[in-house]
Amino acid sequence: MKRLVLLLATLLLSSTKINAQKLNDISFISPYNDGVAAIQKNNQWAFINVEGKIVVDYRDDLVLTTFEKNNYPVFNSGRCLIKEVKDGISYFGYIDKDGNTIVKPQYLNATNFENGLAIILELHKNNIGKNDVLDKKMIDYSYTESAINPNGKIVHFLSDKPTHITLSKDYIKIPPEIKSKFISETLVAQKNGDKTWSIKAL
Repeated sequence: MKRLVLLLATLLLSSTKINAQKLNDISFISPYNDGVAAIQKNNQWAFINVEGKIVVDYRDDLVLTTFEKNNYPVFNSGRCLIKEVKDGISYFGYIDKDGNTIVKPQYLNATNFENGLAIILELHKNNIGKNDVLDKKMIDYSYTESAINPNGKIVHFLSDKPTHITLSKDYIKIPPEIKSKFISETLVAQKNGDKTWSIKAL
C-alpha cells in the first residue's frame, strides 16, 4: 500500500512538473498590480498571475501607460484598457482578467481605473437635419467627460457642456485631452481654458 501511495505521489509530482508553464523569450516584465503582471513578447502583451500562469493571452490591443521610464499595460479594479482603430480613429474600452471585453471600445479617450472609477470621453452622435441637395443626413458629433464604474455605467458627469468635434482621422490625429483627474476618492480636479484648475466633489 505504501509503495502504491509513493508511486501515485511520484506520478503526480512528475505530471505537475510536465504541465508547469515555462515562459521564454520575454522582453519585459512589469511589477505586479491588481494581482497580475504584464509581460511583453514580440511586440505583444499578456498578463500572468502570481503563479506565473498566463491569464490574458498575448494581444496587440492593450493600451500602454507610462510608469517612470517604462510603458506597459496595467490592471486596476479588475479592468485593463484596450484600443481599437476604426476609420483611422482610436476608440477605447476595457477587458477583465479573463481577457473578455467588458466595455467595448467606444470612447474617444479613457483612463485606467482608480479606486473603482475611470474617466472617459463619451462620443455623441446628433442628427441635426438633412441635406436635400446631397440627400444625406447632417450629423453633428460631440463628446462629454464622465466617470464610469468597472461595468461601464456612468456614475458622475464631469462636463458642464458637450464639446463639438469633427469625427475624421484628419482632425483627430491623437485622442482628445481628458481635462479631469482624480485627486482623492471624493474629489476631482478639472483643467480650465486658462490653464488654471478647479476642484469638484464627486
